Amino acid sequence: MANVFEILMLTCFGASWPINFIKAFKAGTSKGTSLAFLCLIESGYIFGMMAKILNNNINYVLIFYVLNVVVVAANIGIYFVNRKKDAKRQ
Repeated sequence: MANVFEILMLTCFGASWPINFIKAFKAGTSKGTSLAFLCLIESGYIFGMMAKILNNNINYVLIFYVLNVVVVAANIGIYFVNRKKDAKRQ
């Protein structure tokens, strides 16, 4: 049952990242986006994955961590794309 609750937690947190990515992509600017915040979130997911691996608790829940890491990484990537666009406009 603990795995189900962990998946629900990851799903709740992870649901916002694709929306954030689309919003940032459409906005075309890095203004209002915190790189430090994105990196902290990414680190948290990586630490969660490491905990599962180190505790030898590798199961289907790890897939949800990986999905979140990938989508947050995409958000970090769009941050740098948008920052480059911001620099060109100035």
